[in-house]
Amino acid sequence: MDIPGNVHRGTICRWSGDGSRSQPGRMTNLSPIEPAPGEGAPPQSESAARCRVKVGSADGVLAVVPHLLGFHPSRSLVILGAGGPHARVRLAFRYDLPDPPEEGLAADIASHAVSVLGRQHLPVAVVIGYGPGPMVTPVVDVVRPALREAGIGVPDMLRVQDGRYWSYVCQDPACCPPDGVPFDPAAHPAAEALAAAGLTVRGGREELASTLDPDVSVAAAMRQAISRARDRAGRLITATAARSPGGDLFQDLADSGRRSVRLAVTTYRRGQRLADLDEVAWLGVTLTDLRVRDDAWARMVPAHRAAHQRLWTDLVRQLPREYAAAPASLLAFTAWQAGDGALASIAIERALDSDPRYSMALLLAEALHAGLPPAAARLPMTPKQVAASYAGRRNRPVARPADRVGPGTPGLAGCGNAGGPGRRARSRARR
Repeated sequence: MDIPGNVHRGTICRWSGDGSRSQPGRMTNLSPIEPAPGEGAPPQSESAARCRVKVGSADGVLAVVPHLLGFHPSRSLVILGAGGPHARVRLAFRYDLPDPPEEGLAADIASHAVSVLGRQHLPVAVVIGYGPGPMVTPVVDVVRPALREAGIGVPDMLRVQDGRYWSYVCQDPACCPPDGVPFDPAAHPAAEALAAAGLTVRGGREELASTLDPDVSVAAAMRQAISRARDRAGRLITATAARSPGGDLFQDLADSGRRSVRLAVTTYRRGQRLADLDEVAWLGVTLTDLRVRDDAWARMVPAHRAAHQRLWTDLVRQLPREYAAAPASLLAFTAWQAGDGALASIAIERALDSDPRYSMALLLAEALHAGLPPAAARLPMTPKQVAASYAGRRNRPVARPADRVGPGTPGLAGCGNAGGPGRRARSRARR
């Protein structure tokens, strides 16, 4: 079986013990992992897009999993989906294991995994549980027959704990001893090659999430900058009202915000950063207008995804929580473009923490939950087309971000643009 991949870096599907869900035999003849044409490499390094490594055993597969996810999994079920003439790995996704084990949640995991693999037409899956047997086995016992009943081949199902792995398929004690097989994922040549190519690995999902933690060093100054930005916005609205009574009070604000977005995007594409907190604050305030947010969304062309991720990461970390929904959603979109599902999931969580009804975040959550590939993150509209789509509504009140995703919003292949799909995603993610 070939395992090369363009693999989503870590689409996350999380089940917890209270029943809620937040939010994505031995292995032989395994070939290089390499991104598929047209799909993005993770943002750490463009050279990763050209990296090829060979994995010819279970320990080789286990060595590359952390690089595919972006962090070392624990208490998790990881599934690699493969398809095509060479059975290339196309998708990697992870579930939090139910703790304590619960048959209903295990059935949910199995049903979702079958749905994702079936939607992507992936006929082969490798299943790996990370954690103690009493936590992993009850889920594997439900997932295995569900995959096979769906016609999905399962060459191996492994359990990993404390530097050892066990196979649920291999019963030969000569190669699968009862006390497990020791392995060192970091020392495997495949892991070394992926690390050299720039596919770095965090110690865990929490460590990855910490990269979006608020920058406390600028918190006080940012609050003052936000106050100045709000005053500036108020003056613009007052001036607009005086100039055009009965018109769109937010038009000048939107125009100024779009100019700031254009400048910020250009700055980051040149390898620079915004050093002025007042400009960061102004972006945060104006991005609450859908026209500004959608203009930014339409500029997120995949060729500059790494620069865009730096921009939105800086805003998420520097802006107060109440202004994080838009930049966090834009970060999630660019991470999804890059195939970095783990970062996309974390960014969605940050957006919904800021505004639980934020439609763009809910829509992206739906896309990740469905296992849609990065190729689905398309931009069917240009900034000019987005502006034109809003022009006909200038005399109407501008909908606030929590209300819906506007008709000027760039679309997602396979998803609608209205708020409905996002609401369904949230209800499913929270049940």
